[in-house]
Amino acid sequence: MSTSAGRPTEPFDRGHTDDLMAFLAASPSPYHAVANAAARLEKAGFRQVFETDAWDGTAGGRYVLRGGAIVAWYVPEGASAHTPFRIIGAHTDSPNLRVKPLPDTGVHGWRQVAVEIYGGALLNTWLDRDLGLAGRITLRDGSDRLVTVDRPVLRVPQLAVHLDRSVNNDGLKLDRQRHMQPVWGLGDAQEGDLLAFVADEVGVAADDIVGWDLMPYPVEPPAYLGRDRELVAGPRMDNLLSVHAATAALAAAVTTAGADLPYIPVLAAFDHEENGSQSDTGADGPLLGTVLERSVLARGGTFEDRARAFAGTVCLSSDTGHAVHPNYAERHDPTHQPRANGGPILKVNVNMRYATDGAGRAAFAEVCERAGVPWQSFVSNNAMPCGTTIGPITAARHGITTVDIGVAILSMHSARELCGADDPFHLANALTAFLEG
Repeated sequence: MSTSAGRPTEPFDRGHTDDLMAFLAASPSPYHAVANAAARLEKAGFRQVFETDAWDGTAGGRYVLRGGAIVAWYVPEGASAHTPFRIIGAHTDSPNLRVKPLPDTGVHGWRQVAVEIYGGALLNTWLDRDLGLAGRITLRDGSDRLVTVDRPVLRVPQLAVHLDRSVNNDGLKLDRQRHMQPVWGLGDAQEGDLLAFVADEVGVAADDIVGWDLMPYPVEPPAYLGRDRELVAGPRMDNLLSVHAATAALAAAVTTAGADLPYIPVLAAFDHEENGSQSDTGADGPLLGTVLERSVLARGGTFEDRARAFAGTVCLSSDTGHAVHPNYAERHDPTHQPRANGGPILKVNVNMRYATDGAGRAAFAEVCERAGVPWQSFVSNNAMPCGTTIGPITAARHGITTVDIGVAILSMHSARELCGADDPFHLANALTAFLEG
């Protein structure tokens, strides 16, 4: 179903969406997501480089891993020191629950795990779900291990309606501290219980675990939904849908165009977007700028070459956006109402909550036309606050022309989100066309 250029001859490829669902299921934490993206890039010929090593400027694909972030790039044969970049930006984190430093707690004969709320989670969507446990542990020797307990071990139980008679009329009110602590067994809480459990699951000694970044996650797998399977429901679409599409696009562009690429294609997937991006792995940190500058210098470039390369660089900041909601249409702008399976959305906000301007619109329209995919415009209702993305951060921090795009979904920040089954493939093909120049 693909042309020689790696893009479809038909509007929908179920294989891509199947692969997205597998990627979502295999990526319950940012650390899993970047490991899975790296494994896919390895198959396309990329190799890992380390920030502590010296870099060379030879042609080929490379990637850097730092925590829950990955930056990957491909240097074509004959690229100069001032060859511009074509960047796809995304983020690996999603709103969820995170395990606290002292995790073992509980009352009244229930053993519980102490959690903190990460990002702007829709708290009610985490109630009465079967939750596994994932993330990473750091061992005494400084190495990290991924943790995946992919079975129901935790649950945040909701109060029965008999004990909250007004809930259906007055709405559910949740206290983030008192009501969101999951249960995972019976008996009295014992210090060290959770780490002992995790150590046994990973196959290490509990005393060897000196650090951890752990998070519950719903174990229900992604699934097609609807009479005609036109929709996909699943976790962490915001924003692993974009990470998956960008990884596929980078691999496709390198495989099909390779040495003929006029730009240096880049994937930059950051952590911590959901809480402001201010970390060493976030978009507001130095990671992307450092990698791009080192790439220029490794090819024998100077500050002048760096400035020339950045001046010609364009970034597509890809994140999910809001599809028009059939039950709350009044919350949307009356003339900008993106629909599921209508193609990628172009996000615009004149107050620069999104980085798109008129020139960016023109560039994105050209990319979609060349890729043969439809696209839509998104603008927030003037009476509603507008969200933001890594786009304005990327533009301001690096002086790079940036355009905000994405896929329209429902139930954003829910434990389980919903999108059109065609749209991930449309996005991937638009991103491929963008990287191919």
